[in-house]
Amino acid sequence: MEQSYWNTLPLRNVILSILAKHQGMILDNELIALIEKEYGEMSQSTLNKALMDLEINGIIHVSRITKTKRRIEAIKPGAEFLAISED
Repeated sequence: MEQSYWNTLPLRNVILSILAKHQGMILDNELIALIEKEYGEMSQSTLNKALMDLEINGIIHVSRITKTKRRIEAIKPGAEFLAISED
């Protein structure tokens, strides 16, 4: 029987720590590989929820590079990403 343990760091803190070590920018496949070293197996939906939470709070910005590749960037204070709609 496999034992389950609580992680000592929340996933969002792990993501921010990894971003800090990579000068504020990383590709999603690299991020997943580094997170799985810390957390073990992780579902795509769990990662997407954490990324969406960080993006909604204005901490990161996620942009699509190709159909299957995303770039995750930390937002520097004072340089918030503003979506401007053209009405």
